[in-house]
Amino acid sequence: MENTDNPLDKVQTPDLNKERLETLKKLFPDLFTNEGELNINELKKVVDPQSVGETERYEFRWFGKSAAKRNAFSPSNATLVYDENRSVNPVESENLIIEGENLEVLKLLTFSYREKVKCIYIDPPYNTGKDFVYSDNYSQDRRPYWEQTEVTEEGLKIDTNADTNGRHHSNWLNMLYSRILLSRHLLREDGIILISIDDNEVHHLRKICDEVFGEENFVGIFCWKNKYGAGAKTKGFIEVHEYILCYSKEPLQNIEAKLTVEQIKEFDKKKDDKYPTRGGYITQPLMTKSMDDRDNLKYTIEHDGDVITPRKQWVWEKERLLKAIENGEVVFKKKKNGEYSVRNKVYLKDENGNVRKGKPITVLNGPFNQEGTKEVEELIGDGIFSFPKPTALLDYLLSFSVNEKEDEEGYYLDFYAGSGTVGHSILNLNAESGNRKFILVQIPEATDKKSSAYKAGYKKISDITIERNKRVIEKIIEEKKNQQPDLFTNDNKEDSLKGLGFKVFKLVKSNFPRVEFAPDPEKTTKENIELLKKYIRDKEAQLVTAFNREELMTEILLKNSFMLNYTLNKQEEFKKNEIFHATDGEKETLICLDVSIGMETVEHFKKYNEQKFICLERALDTTKKWNLKHYLGDKFNAF
Repeated sequence: MENTDNPLDKVQTPDLNKERLETLKKLFPDLFTNEGELNINELKKVVDPQSVGETERYEFRWFGKSAAKRNAFSPSNATLVYDENRSVNPVESENLIIEGENLEVLKLLTFSYREKVKCIYIDPPYNTGKDFVYSDNYSQDRRPYWEQTEVTEEGLKIDTNADTNGRHHSNWLNMLYSRILLSRHLLREDGIILISIDDNEVHHLRKICDEVFGEENFVGIFCWKNKYGAGAKTKGFIEVHEYILCYSKEPLQNIEAKLTVEQIKEFDKKKDDKYPTRGGYITQPLMTKSMDDRDNLKYTIEHDGDVITPRKQWVWEKERLLKAIENGEVVFKKKKNGEYSVRNKVYLKDENGNVRKGKPITVLNGPFNQEGTKEVEELIGDGIFSFPKPTALLDYLLSFSVNEKEDEEGYYLDFYAGSGTVGHSILNLNAESGNRKFILVQIPEATDKKSSAYKAGYKKISDITIERNKRVIEKIIEEKKNQQPDLFTNDNKEDSLKGLGFKVFKLVKSNFPRVEFAPDPEKTTKENIELLKKYIRDKEAQLVTAFNREELMTEILLKNSFMLNYTLNKQEEFKKNEIFHATDGEKETLICLDVSIGMETVEHFKKYNEQKFICLERALDTTKKWNLKHYLGDKFNAF
């Protein structure tokens, strides 16, 4: 029997049923689920195969999968509010840091950022038996999350997924499955997702992603050596690696990345005096056996008096090959048997001096976790955050070019933001070139009161996310100011600050809180209906008399698919109402939050019926509402 510290075990007789189950599991592990429970149907198949009738098919199932899928696609009634005090240079950038539970935030982002995200990188909690797992109790009609976030500034505690839990794997799978389902909707057509994971769940994660993205959209998996060497003693192998899975939204035609240090070293082995500014070179064969037969690739060339015939055909057409030979870009090597090896030179840099990209290599030797820890220590202090991913790793992953697009713009999303490494990396990449935008989402998870982070004033992990990126921006601005000439002199300040900032938003309850009503079991149905009507009237009255105008504006525009970088301009031609023109660069509308819409305003849209208009439903009587609907049709929305 297994030894235990439970004092009752010393006074009780042995649990023979437990012993028999343990013995059965040792002999026949296939009869047990991944969570260690006996699968009765599998046992029946052993005793009487005919007693179990089922249609077998390949599928990946676990407890709670269907509920997790329903949860992913159920609507959210929450909203986001702008936190001006914690934002940094907000008018200079479209970067976002969102404090809130990530499943609800992802649902809200699908309103505005659906099919707009170029790349998603996440480093979710690994299922080690100790790490945090979100419990998905954040919908508006459930109180615990909202009560905690509204009454404390010290963050909230997250559930743990102890390995003694009978649904240890299922809990973790449910957490990730719903979020990955929503991720696919956010990715644009040529988008990719990268997910860090360790050995505990990598096999399960691949099955989830195969189901969500399709096996045909599996791009590859990196084995990343993330530690220098051996750590603590272990009974098995010494683990010095993790994995990074990559899937695409649609089948990829091509993917390229920055060259690794090892790849660059290969170029340095051979130099070319004719092109000294292009660095070293490697060579690639110009004869092929694998391409389809093409007559225009079957020809002979001459070299040193020899006629060279390809074993099957050339890679290039004759004119291109002869031009390369003339430019000294082809290497000939005669073998002992008289045959030739013909290879072209591939230089480290192109004609413009840009370092070329190459195919990602599936084994990454560093950078190491210790480097990530050092980066955070240098920015915000020792012991604040343990083992964040190094920015050098993210610089590499986030610089991928997909389908031959040299795209240095677009949105980059991380909804397990942690210390905010993705934001740091995007700021690094933009400092070189480009105008990428990041969206970081981090739950307001409480730091341990005994930790260095808490003692340094970081009550929540999201505080660390924000502060780290704030200091990165300050550092880049200081470096720019110290450059010669000073980039902030004269009229250059606006351009120099471009992209160096972020807006902070927080997940909060909707401004339309109709879902908290609970019927009184001691009253009749008729009485409860009257109570519900009164509740709705009271809430609507509260909405139009006590709402925060900016917060309500954000919620209405967000739920009308406006991105969070929208701008507002007051329209002076309206005299009876305060009306703003809202635009996010792609969509535009006129919007009014007044408690009453004047008839003069209604008549304006009779003449200018090509404009879109949003207002509060409570601001209209029946006649005005009918007229606006008649004048504007689908371009009118009473919220």
